[in-house]
Amino acid sequence: MPRKPPRARIFVTQPVSEHALKRLRAAASVKVFPDASRIIPKPTLIAAVRKADVLFCLLHDSIDRAVVEANPNLRLIAAQSITPSNIDVEAATARRIPVTVTAPVTTEATADLNFGLMIAVARRMIEGDRMARAGKFPGGQSAHLLGASVWGKTIGLIGGGGLIGKAVARRAHGFSMRVLYWTPRRKPEHEEREAGLTYAPLDELLRQSDFVSIHSPLNKETRHQLGARELGLMKNTAFLINAARGAIVDEAALVRALTRKQIAGAGLDVFEHEPRVDKTLRKMANVVLTPHLGSATPEVREEMAGIVVDNILAFLAGHKLPNCVNPQVFAL
Repeated sequence: MPRKPPRARIFVTQPVSEHALKRLRAAASVKVFPDASRIIPKPTLIAAVRKADVLFCLLHDSIDRAVVEANPNLRLIAAQSITPSNIDVEAATARRIPVTVTAPVTTEATADLNFGLMIAVARRMIEGDRMARAGKFPGGQSAHLLGASVWGKTIGLIGGGGLIGKAVARRAHGFSMRVLYWTPRRKPEHEEREAGLTYAPLDELLRQSDFVSIHSPLNKETRHQLGARELGLMKNTAFLINAARGAIVDEAALVRALTRKQIAGAGLDVFEHEPRVDKTLRKMANVVLTPHLGSATPEVREEMAGIVVDNILAFLAGHKLPNCVNPQVFAL
């Protein structure tokens, strides 16, 4: 009898949905880095890639040229992220390795977190939590932790014409907020009307907003889109919220603005040098920090992992890849 071809070897960089892993194991040999509490160390990742045909990676994994070139027989990089921002797609393409991503399924979960950060930093909820846990209770009408109102204020969405920006706008309308937005290309009037968005030039948005929320994609044009000049235009009572990508904000300039009280505070789910979080930010009481939790709900992660598995199984079966970012590899 002819021998069966060897099963494809898949390496997964952190634990993901058990249902997704079960589907993979039915079609391939699967190994998973077992520690969900930390990003896989680069030497461990490279060693694992050398023994894999398919790499199943997560958003926080840095799939640079060293990783891509670690195994000349690597056949596919399947990312559980909407964009391949941490993958050297050029290096993968040069080696004819397709790279796949997921559909934009994180919209509502990310908007929830974005709005949660805004309320938490404005109402000083983390400070209050720490005080209560320490057994301190200044009184139900004490002025000790006076915060800022959210209801009826103005929120400015930078890059806010996309799915997540519009989802945040829907939540803001529930708080009777005035919603400004800016994008390099203004949306059609009917789209603005349907989403309840008011267009404002970027500088004017920064001057008028009580909360400035980042929603731009990260690319060469948007890196450090908000720097010292832009932060200097904000009110000293305003808060910056970022659950998009850390490098859109010049983090050093943000630290200076917060230290000098040029702005009132910040709610940050993303950081310029992830996984490292600036030590000064970590010490600031007027900054709420979360470790990139935008998509961290069971429903969203289940859906994302399922899409990655769909991509991998399509590839193994020789079918067209549904979410490939470099389809030109198949013509090389």
